[in-house]
Amino acid sequence: MPARGFKPDVGWYKPVGLLINPSNEKDWQMTLAQHSTSNDVIQLLEAQHLEIKRLFAAALDSRAEERERAFFELRRLLAVHESAEEELIHPQARSMLSDGSAIVDERLDEEQSAKQMLTELEDLSVDSVEFTTKLSALRDAVVEHAEHEEHDEFNVLRAEFPQADAERLANAVALAESIAPTRPHPDVNTPSENILIGPFAAMLDRARDAINGPSRQT
Repeated sequence: MPARGFKPDVGWYKPVGLLINPSNEKDWQMTLAQHSTSNDVIQLLEAQHLEIKRLFAAALDSRAEERERAFFELRRLLAVHESAEEELIHPQARSMLSDGSAIVDERLDEEQSAKQMLTELEDLSVDSVEFTTKLSALRDAVVEHAEHEEHDEFNVLRAEFPQADAERLANAVALAESIAPTRPHPDVNTPSENILIGPFAAMLDRARDAINGPSRQT
């Protein structure tokens, strides 16, 4: 049975808008909980892909403080989303797909590149031409990456997962995202690295977020 409040169409995943105070960890956890209402892991991840696209649009269409806040949300969601996929979803695809290793290796290369681009963006003024250019390039890369995941991995996993496994993994993804790093770490991209290094990186990231908020100054 779907979780209470869940609707099977894309409309259930309502954009939450820019947080009034996104540096507040409680607000972030409440927002993430709203993102995690599905009891089907594939629907959950696809819904987050939609939210990532919305946040790219919000960041590219705004300026100054609004752009800073949109980028803050985008960076956090991208970081926790990719961390959970690397830790929980890609290993499933690697073992269940006939050419899983090749497919997952390509996705990991794309994620590595996106993390590097995201790291470079953190050092730029949000109103600079270079920031807009690089953010547009990152959007294109991330959207293409998400389409590959949905076509090459999610479609197969959706057919293969028993409902109990889909529910178990949805819960596991929600938990992993709640304790994942909130900033890009290009050197962390395997399940073991996410498990061993992720919690320590997450503590530092969330402390920086709490202190600096949308400001990317260290």
